[in-house]
Amino acid sequence: MKARREGAGPAAVPAVLLAALAALVLTTLSGCAQSVDPIERLGRKAAARVHPAGPAAGQPAYRRWGLTAPLAPAPAHPARSLAGSPGTALTPVVDHVPTADRVVFLTYDDGAERDPRFVDMVRELRLPVSMFLTDSVIGPGYGRLARLQSVGAGIQNHTLDHPALRGLPYAGQRAEICGQQDKLRARFGLRPRLLRPPYGAYDATTRRAAADCGIAAVVLWRASMGPTALTYAHGPHRLHPGDVIAVAPDETTAPDLRDRTTRLLRQIQQEHLTVARLEDYV
Repeated sequence: MKARREGAGPAAVPAVLLAALAALVLTTLSGCAQSVDPIERLGRKAAARVHPAGPAAGQPAYRRWGLTAPLAPAPAHPARSLAGSPGTALTPVVDHVPTADRVVFLTYDDGAERDPRFVDMVRELRLPVSMFLTDSVIGPGYGRLARLQSVGAGIQNHTLDHPALRGLPYAGQRAEICGQQDKLRARFGLRPRLLRPPYGAYDATTRRAAADCGIAAVVLWRASMGPTALTYAHGPHRLHPGDVIAVAPDETTAPDLRDRTTRLLRQIQQEHLTVARLEDYV
């Protein structure tokens, strides 16, 4: 019996060890199979192709917005040659800023805030734009405009109720201009320095009322971007450094505001210009 026990002992130990090792291997292989299943791997790859990390992942911002090259940066130190002078008898009127810098200025009246993707465009391209606002037109849109302001858009005055100012008495014009100054200060914590009179209509009374309301310049435009092309108020039909451009925000006619802006930016680049912040020059 002793001989049998001595002979059986050494054979029994390897059998137990082999059984334990076999169980461990099966468990390990089972776990690996769950994590490297080829169907799961293919599913993950397909999902990555269908849902990339963000829109047009890896593509430069300028290409996402239809440009073939990035916008040139505006000068770090603008060559200012027009100084606003609030409190003087008459506020100056500008549609062009005399400057040696190869820059133009993009301005938008009420309506741009209705397109949430326009905010993305301004943010991703770091596009300096100036928004001229009318209280009665914007209405509940002030919250959306706060998003535009947060990505760098300038907020400026377009009167309270959008009347043609030319010919109105001083008291009426002052109420329209100063009233919107107060509204914008309450909404955004600032008093604008620039005024765009509705329809571009103004007179000497407008300039006097604007000065009394703290406005540095009455801003018109030398060129305007419509559905398909630029039109020019005067002079040669091409852009010049210092031109103020009005971009029509009307979304009822194609193309939409983003497409109009892209077309305009392409033309600006073709003429070897870039976009600067109007408030830095006026």
